[in-house]
Amino acid sequence: MNATIDFGGRAVLVTGGTKGIGFVIAERFLAAGAEVAVCGRNEPDVLPAADGRTARYFPADIRDAAAAAALVEGVVAEFGRLDVLVNNAGGSPDADAATVSPRFVERIVDLNLLAPFYVAQPANKVMREQESGGSIINIGSVSAHDPQPGTAAYSAAKAGLLVLTRALALEWSPKVRVNHITTGLIRTEAAAHIYGPDEGASVAKVIPMGRMAAPGDVADTCLYLASDLASYVTGADIAVHGGGEIPARYLAARPATP
Repeated sequence: MNATIDFGGRAVLVTGGTKGIGFVIAERFLAAGAEVAVCGRNEPDVLPAADGRTARYFPADIRDAAAAAALVEGVVAEFGRLDVLVNNAGGSPDADAATVSPRFVERIVDLNLLAPFYVAQPANKVMREQESGGSIINIGSVSAHDPQPGTAAYSAAKAGLLVLTRALALEWSPKVRVNHITTGLIRTEAAAHIYGPDEGASVAKVIPMGRMAAPGDVADTCLYLASDLASYVTGADIAVHGGGEIPARYLAARPATP
C-alpha cells in the first residue's frame, strides 16, 4: 500500500471552516490537493484558499438535523463524493453553572455534541458506499478531560463528543474511520483576549512544550488522520495540547524566579 498525504481527487467538508482553526484546516487540505467545502451561518468576506484554489461555501446551521443533511447532500452534489468530514464547529463563552439558563445549556450541547452527529450521520451514508470509504474527524477539547471553571455545559458536551467518536468508530468500521483530536490552548485572534496582557507568555509557561498551539498544529493532525498513513487508526483520541499543563501543585511548590 502506498501511504500518501496527497488528497487530489478527494472531497473534504470542514464545519466552521470560515474562520479560526477551521479556516486553517480548510487551507491545509486545499494545499494538499483536495476539493474543500466549508459551512457557516454567515458567508465570510474571505474564504480559505491555497495554490490558486478556493473552498466552496455552503450556508448551514448544523444544529438543525435537516440543515446538516442538506449540507452533506449539497457537498456531494458539488463534488460527486465526500471523503473527509472535519467536525470543527463548536465553542462556548464561559458561564456560571449556578445561574446559567437552560436555553444556554441546550445551545452549547446542540453545537458541540448534537451538530457533529447530525453531520456525521449523512456523511457516513455517503462514505460507506464509496470503495475508498471515508474519514470523520471530531475536533474536541482538553475540557473533556480536565474541566475549567465556567465550562460545565461545554465540558460535558465535549466529553460526550469523545465517547460518541468511539461509539461511531465501533459501528461504522471498517469503511468509515472516526477519530478525535483533543485540542489544548490555541492561539487565535478570537481567543487572544483571554490569555492576558502579555499575549499568553505567562500561560505558555505552564505548557510543557513552552508555547500554545497554532491552528496549523491541529490542521496537520487532521491531514494525518484523514490520510492513508492512518488507514488502521479509528476510535483514537490524539492529544494536540503540547503535553497538557504542568500541575498547579508543582508550580506552587517551586521557588519564585526573579
